[in-house]
Amino acid sequence: MAERAATGTSAADRPGEEARPQRVGTYVYGIVPSDVEVAEDARGVGNPPHPVTLVRHGEIGALVSDLTSKGPLGTPDDLVAHEQLLDATAAEVPVLPIRFGAVMPGPDEIVDELLAPHHDEFSSALKELEGRAQYVVRGRYEERTVLAEVLEEYPEVARLRDQIREQPEEVTRDARIQIGEIVNAAISARREADTQAAYDALAPLGVMAAVREPTHELDAVHLALLVETERQAELEEAVEELAGQWAGRVTVRLLGPLAAYDFIVTPAAG
Repeated sequence: MAERAATGTSAADRPGEEARPQRVGTYVYGIVPSDVEVAEDARGVGNPPHPVTLVRHGEIGALVSDLTSKGPLGTPDDLVAHEQLLDATAAEVPVLPIRFGAVMPGPDEIVDELLAPHHDEFSSALKELEGRAQYVVRGRYEERTVLAEVLEEYPEVARLRDQIREQPEEVTRDARIQIGEIVNAAISARREADTQAAYDALAPLGVMAAVREPTHELDAVHLALLVETERQAELEEAVEELAGQWAGRVTVRLLGPLAAYDFIVTPAAG
């Protein structure tokens, strides 16, 4: 295979001549083919972020960076750096993501405990991912629109709201709970129907599809799709069509290409 590049998204100046902080471990991001060449400006977690390198073994390699005693690990910036590195890599080459926070003592342990025992498994999975990446479709209800739909479908909600208007909160507690239950159930039913509609429209474009759990009460759709990267334009067109059908009701976003978090499970490192 031709040499390919794994790219990072946080390019920091290289350290000067001052003494480097002592390395206390090696952070592991993911598994890639061994012919990948890491871009010189690729940076990972830590403060300051350290250069990303590749520990190779046979046909596979692990994207890693040194951890030093300077600064804690696990900040929001670290999580962003972890995801950005993997997603930028997935746009260029197949990558098996490893969960955030995986640390091993050093390169020897990475080879002996991670790469060597799982070499054939990782190599096979990377071949299956060749030319593919994950995309995520997210839809969020427009609050006023979906509440108007609920009020139209359930007149008792409007009636209860009229009854409790301008009454003390302690007197209307039961009615407010009832209103909340009706509204939540109605939105859940809409979410189920809209998710199925999106799945039916988009899943045929992918190799695999998975429904993600909602992360917000107004989530309408949350789908993960494993798609051939050469079909990205086709997927974008299908998502735009869906967004047009839901204009004014659901705001739709397409994220990707991303690392295949929803479709690849790698053994824990560290």
